[in-house]
Amino acid sequence: MSVAITWLGHSTVEIKLPEGQAILVDPWLENPKFPAGYELERVDVILLTHGHFDHIAQAADVAAKHGSKVFAIFELATWLESKGVENVTGMNKGGSVEAAGCRITMTHAQHSSMVQDGDAMIYAGEAAGFVIQCPDGRSLYHAGDTNVFSDMALIRRLYNPELAMLPIGDLYTMDPKEAAVACEFLAPKQVLPLHWGTFPPLTGTPAKLRDLVDAAGLSVEILEPQPGETLIW
Repeated sequence: MSVAITWLGHSTVEIKLPEGQAILVDPWLENPKFPAGYELERVDVILLTHGHFDHIAQAADVAAKHGSKVFAIFELATWLESKGVENVTGMNKGGSVEAAGCRITMTHAQHSSMVQDGDAMIYAGEAAGFVIQCPDGRSLYHAGDTNVFSDMALIRRLYNPELAMLPIGDLYTMDPKEAAVACEFLAPKQVLPLHWGTFPPLTGTPAKLRDLVDAAGLSVEILEPQPGETLIW
């Protein structure tokens, strides 16, 4: 059973499941790399890794349009509910939910998290990642924004994701050097690089990560789709 995965620029990823359900992670649909004219036909589930604008900017609008279920860490979920977003579930790291035919688990990430609410900066809980176990038993991992951390080895041990979506841009997240070590800890078959090339300071590239992974002798395929290009997984 095939899963269709589309990178929509920055950290925004659409995951379409064999039965037709669709999961959207970190919807920033106005990011500079978002493919022109791309339409989200269906969004059953929205996953939010943390509260920064470049990860939640269109979450409320998409949820309202599609009647999506939204999952986020408790503090961010509470803030979204205060803004009128419906069907929001607050959860925390290590917790799992059943949605869109998948088992979705919130994992650790190392990053800051806040929301800009008018002139105020509101604490939005800790940053997180998600492991999505698909109906066929395979798992994929969206790391959110993070540096490398040794407990990624626990994510491998517990969930064994075959596909890891890792930030590589540097400055705000890990760079390709740290991402290559993350590949050692996670041992995925494939990596989809995220959070790179959106702004000039995000200098990490898939090519650099590929060179480092090859130099380390790791059997990991580094994917490099164009925004809007769908990968059949």
